[in-house]
Amino acid sequence: MVDYNLIQDIGLDLDIADQMVRDALGTKATVNDLAAAADKAKTGGGADTLLKGTVVSISGDYVIVDVGLKSEGQISKEEFEDSGGVSVGDTVEVVLEELEDAEGNIVLSKRKADRIRGWETLVATKKENDVVEGKCLRKIKGGLLVDIGVPVFLPASQVDIRRPGDVGDFVGRTMRALVLKIDLERRNIVISRRRLIEVEREEARKTLLTRIKEGDIVKGHVTNIADFGAFIDLGGFDGLLHVTDMSWGRVNHPSEVVKIGQEVEVKVLNIDREREKIALGLKQREPSPWEEIEKKYPVGARVRGSVVSLMSYGAFVRLEDGIEGLVHVSEMSWTRRINHPSELVQVNQETDVVVLDFNKDKLEISLGMKQCEVNPWDLVAEHYPLGTVITGKVRNLANYGAFIEIESGIDGLLHISDMSWTKKIAHPNELFKKGDEVKCVVIEVDQEKQRVGLGIKQLTEDPWVEAIPGAYRPGMIVKGKITKITNFGVFVELEDGLEGLLHISELSDQKVENPLDVVKPGQEVDVKILRVDTDDRKIGLSLKRAQWGAGDAGSGKSDGAGTADDSFVVPKRPKPTRGGMDDHGALGTDKIKLD
Repeated sequence: MVDYNLIQDIGLDLDIADQMVRDALGTKATVNDLAAAADKAKTGGGADTLLKGTVVSISGDYVIVDVGLKSEGQISKEEFEDSGGVSVGDTVEVVLEELEDAEGNIVLSKRKADRIRGWETLVATKKENDVVEGKCLRKIKGGLLVDIGVPVFLPASQVDIRRPGDVGDFVGRTMRALVLKIDLERRNIVISRRRLIEVEREEARKTLLTRIKEGDIVKGHVTNIADFGAFIDLGGFDGLLHVTDMSWGRVNHPSEVVKIGQEVEVKVLNIDREREKIALGLKQREPSPWEEIEKKYPVGARVRGSVVSLMSYGAFVRLEDGIEGLVHVSEMSWTRRINHPSELVQVNQETDVVVLDFNKDKLEISLGMKQCEVNPWDLVAEHYPLGTVITGKVRNLANYGAFIEIESGIDGLLHISDMSWTKKIAHPNELFKKGDEVKCVVIEVDQEKQRVGLGIKQLTEDPWVEAIPGAYRPGMIVKGKITKITNFGVFVELEDGLEGLLHISELSDQKVENPLDVVKPGQEVDVKILRVDTDDRKIGLSLKRAQWGAGDAGSGKSDGAGTADDSFVVPKRPKPTRGGMDDHGALGTDKIKLD
């Protein structure tokens, strides 16, 4: 504390005393300033008052500084670390914190003095939107504390373009940022590293778009990975490296090729300057394995590959890195019906394939597995020539016929039209069921379409050639049973499997509107054969003509119907004039062998 009474007692002018104090302390502070500083120190209000002092000694963890007061002050050595240390005799600027502590020592602060000077310097040299640089001191609530000469606040939202998971990872790092706000009254400064990055990236983007061109090889860092590709920072501008442009080989996910933060060298594939988009490629830095595909894998070549993927429609086989071909399910077996490729192959299994075709522009190659084996259909014509009688099992039934297994993987079709010479079959299940053994004859072999036609009726002679025309001749009266009635006539069963048509006009001498008015289903009737058409395999019948001739049956006389054989004379045998379903034995199944 300054003793003004003592100054007056020795007769010293107050201005001269001020100058002496300034000279002694090496400061511009006056006696009044010093007194004020001492008074503030007593009350805790001297934190902003700067004094100059001289380092007189260094003892243990403390530096002893003489600031011209009644005793020296002490400062922790840690406060000098940021300024590179201290030596005896150095002149330092300090803040007087306490004039006297509990032990009677003066308490000084070098760090507070540096902050005051730093604040003054910062305010004098920097303004909002200026770039500053400093070291991140520690993590605080809401962000980080960064030392740029004075501690300033960096909000967590302003640390990076993409907010990091833990802003504490930046502690200890030196960073550059923009000054967002300077509050002189509160001595508070807010900075933004994110804003600076955005500004620099925008400048870099404009520069990059003006100098980069398609085909350039550039370096960048992976900033993000998605299912469809990776984003590469080219220096302020992100380009897309699509998953299909990462490797000539198969890539299931981009993370198999690149990692976040990894530096990569890529080729510029396309630049959209209007939309500011750049497409990048990694595989394009190497020659395409498809360039000489026709030499390495000509059509017909047999090669070995590894199954890499199975789909419902086929299997993908890798022939080499970057070249995969598809084996369609239809190309897996000559004879087996493959529902899914897993029935034959598994992933990572090695298999032989034959090159069927390739499309160099679309980078597609078609492969076949069955072509590695002899096609059994090439031997079918040799093993089963026309007329060969075989016995096979019914494998399946369709509306139009039955599929008969000739040998493993080879089926023949038994069409309903080839099941019986005379019987009209609506569906093959009338005769067969799955698993039945059937004896057939080979009637057709189409090697190109891989089809074999089979027949059962061909095992016997065609009754329409001799048996039926010989047993059923125009003019004969035969017995039959009504099996079906239609609006145009009636079908009459003459024998098992043999029917004739009784047209509505041949039912009665009178006009018939409805056949049911004359006959009923199941009714047995006598009918006269009008014609036997061997080409169309039809027999024409007449009910009314049979009734005309009922009185002179056996006479052999013509009824004047104008048939093809009106002169027919019935052989002189016991009851020889009636055929069909009569039980006389002269005609019928004892004369006609059907099926």
